[in-house]
This record gives sequence, structure tokens and C-alpha cells, in this order.
Amino acid sequence: MSDQHPGKVIICGGGVIGASIAYFLSLRNVAATVVERTGVANAASGKSGGFLALDWCQGTAVDALARRSFALHAELAAGLEIDWGYRRLDTLGVAASEQRDFSGHARLAAPSWLGPSAAVHAQIGSEETTAQVNPAEFTQGLMSAASTNGADLVLGAVEGIALSADGCKATGVLVDGRTLEADAIVIALGPWSILASQWLPLPAIYGLKGHSLIFRYDPPDPRALFVELETADGEIATPEVMPRTDGTTYVCGLSSESPLPVDPAQVVEDEGATDRLRVLTGAFAPELSDAAVLATQACYRPIAADGIPIIGKVPGVEGAYVATGHSVWGMLNGPATGEAMAELIVDGQSRTIDLTPFNPARLPIFD
Repeated sequence: MSDQHPGKVIICGGGVIGASIAYFLSLRNVAATVVERTGVANAASGKSGGFLALDWCQGTAVDALARRSFALHAELAAGLEIDWGYRRLDTLGVAASEQRDFSGHARLAAPSWLGPSAAVHAQIGSEETTAQVNPAEFTQGLMSAASTNGADLVLGAVEGIALSADGCKATGVLVDGRTLEADAIVIALGPWSILASQWLPLPAIYGLKGHSLIFRYDPPDPRALFVELETADGEIATPEVMPRTDGTTYVCGLSSESPLPVDPAQVVEDEGATDRLRVLTGAFAPELSDAAVLATQACYRPIAADGIPIIGKVPGVEGAYVATGHSVWGMLNGPATGEAMAELIVDGQSRTIDLTPFNPARLPIFD
């Protein structure tokens, strides 16, 4: 690392993106510090499904990032002695209804734990193309590995970015009333990256809320399920089901546009949402729905105006970077984002992934 490269980097945000950046910087012997308000993986990175797909972003700007990251997930699971529930598994498309029997539409044999009126209409992923992790354990595991390599974790609220007198260079991060000096800073606050628009010329990031349940249920033939469910009032719900290696099964669905609270610790479920999600689960997997519920959850996924992540240098501010807006693919794309950001910060450009489609300057600055 030459003198022009940063010796100390502060990463704002302890989700999967921040932890991944810290890990890959630690491999480059860069002193990385993650600043997080309420704990590693406290928001969407701890409450998502942890589903990984090789080619589901084909034809989009995210395709190369997803393919690289899918491979990195396998490499990390094999190379680090940390069990975060990584496994390959088949993925099925399921049709069901709260008001009709869909069993006549089946094209493939259903897992034994699906209800008799549900229909498997397609295999949409195989062990070659889909996999999973426990998202909280993965994020915490990467942060632990980064810490082993010398990275630090600071618990505190990011309150601003310190800039040079001319405002053209980031020199540190304001955390709970004090300034932590740095050679470079990274905004990786998920949907809370919108707060950084007060301090840096950044586009807007929005939060889309989702709800989830964790059941104490270990199906005999685990498959990931993507369900199209006709509700009693004729609407279409799209629950997703992820059996995990720890004997639990995760179910998510029912998005909303509820306002984003300033503090991630203040995220709460919409009234009745998780109860409704459990009822919907009963329409296609009654045995799962009847199992004990270990957790009811809500979280916000970060989304940019055009639906494409924002990854790269902050325009006009030397030493300032951003990585956010990964939407539903944050857990999948965390590793490749971390790798690319480490290359960008240390080498001046990313070698593994072309970050041009993710340039923050493509979108108007939030005002």
C-alpha cells in the first residue's frame, strides 16, 4: 500500500455491506473501523431471508456483481471456520390460494410438508444456482473475521462527517459528539444512508418495509419456496420460505411503505402484519403455520430511485465513499461489494467488478 492510499478507513454501518467492506479491507492490512448504532446485523442484515442466487439478476446491471458474490459466498464458507448456515438447496415455485384448491395445477411433486391444496409449478433454482445463509450469523461472522485481522467495532450513532476547510475532503466521522479521524469514510447505513445526504452530496435512498416470522420447524426435505398466493379478497401475496440448517424456518412477506424511524431500534411491525403472514402460511403449509413462532420481525430494505445499488466515490468529496441501495439482494451481494470497495479504496479502482453502473453521480443529489 503506497502513501497515497488510506491507512485508516471508517465504515458507517454494521450491516452485511459494512462488515464485508471491513473484512476485505482487513485482508489488505488497512485499519478499518465499523461504527454501528445498535449492533452488528441489527436491521435487515439480521432479519432477511439469507437467500442467494447465482443468475436471478441476469439481464440487469447487478448480474456481474451477483455472480461474483455467489462464488465468494461459497469461498468464504469453505475458507473461514465459522458456521453461518451456508448450504446449497433447490428452490421451488409454488401456487396456492386461501379460497381454492390449486393441487390440480401441480407440475412437480411437492415437498411432504406442503399442504394438499398447494401446487409446485416449477423448479426455479437448483443446488448449482441457489443457496442460503443465516444472515445474522453471516454478517456477525464476517465482522468477527475482520476483527481477527485487526478491524475495530465502535458502538455509537453517526452524527455527521468531518470535512476539510474547503469541504472537498472527508477527514473523519462525528460519533456521539466526538470526531473519529480517518483517511477515508464509507457510508453503508442501508436505508439510513438518507441521513448522510445532510452531510454529503448523495442521491436519496428509500426504505421498503417487510415482515417475517421464524418458526421452530425443520422440514424433512428442505427447499426454498417462492409462493404466489391468491388471498381471500382476490389479491396476490408472495410469501418466501427458507428452511435453515439450525432447525428453524423463515417466512417473509407483506411489504409496506411505513415511514422509516431515525433509530433502527425503533422499527416495529405494522399492526396485524405478522399475524396475517402466519395465516397466509397456513394456506400452503399448515404444519409449518402450526409450529411454534420464535420471532416476529420487521425491517427496511434500502432502495435507490432506479432500483440499482449506489456503490462508489461520493462526487466532489475526496476520501468519501458510499455503498448502499442493494434492495432484496443485500445479503447476496455483500461479499462482492466489500471486495470491490476495498479495491476501490486501496487501489483507486475495482478490478473484480465494473462499478460504473453503480456510480452515485448517475442520480440527482437529494435536496
